[in-house]
Amino acid sequence: MPSQRRVLVIEDHQEIAELVRLHLADLPCEVELAYDGAKGLALAEAKPYDLVILDLMLPGLDGLEICKRLRARQNYMPILMITSKSSEFDRVLGLELGADDYLAKPFSVIELMARVKAIFRRVDALAQPSAQVPKSIAAGELAIDVERRHVTLAGRTIELTAKEFDLLAFFAAHPGRVFNRGQLLDKVWGYSHSGYEHTVNSHINRLRAKIEADPANPRYILTVWSVGYKFAEVAS
Repeated sequence: MPSQRRVLVIEDHQEIAELVRLHLADLPCEVELAYDGAKGLALAEAKPYDLVILDLMLPGLDGLEICKRLRARQNYMPILMITSKSSEFDRVLGLELGADDYLAKPFSVIELMARVKAIFRRVDALAQPSAQVPKSIAAGELAIDVERRHVTLAGRTIELTAKEFDLLAFFAAHPGRVFNRGQLLDKVWGYSHSGYEHTVNSHINRLRAKIEADPANPRYILTVWSVGYKFAEVAS
């Protein structure tokens, strides 16, 4: 694990930005701050970071546009989006554009640190090849290239967000095994906090809309009532 991470915080409220920098220094992280969208994007495009913490509402370029532009680049940088908006639409849109996770204001320092550590753990795990994770998974018409993070259904490319892919790959690697929402939060998101189970539900609903012919009667991701979810044991 790297001894020190490089983090870019793009946040127009200087007090919040400084508070984030203060606590990330304990991980330890080297933190740079940008207080407007244009400067933040310029920094993110100029050099690599281990994480970009990105506010949704910014002067100049907003967080959604910055996220979209960073995801259009070849080099991948994890993005934790921060929003003061309560609308689920803004959070979903951020995830659809490629944010790895989101955090709603006001947030606690403990929750922020948990989210950051979870992203770092996921990135480290992806960098370490594991014999337990297959390089590719086939189930029916669904084909998952784990290394390239590419999914096709009946030969057609399915566009997934980073977290949707992680969730699908995790499910498909454990066919027939039932997971409750808390377990999925822990295994896929890297944290498990009471009250965030709806995050799992919303991701599964969007994932079904993309890979199921009839999301109301899914073939791949099945609901196990009063327990959780499982990936069907579908012959390839």
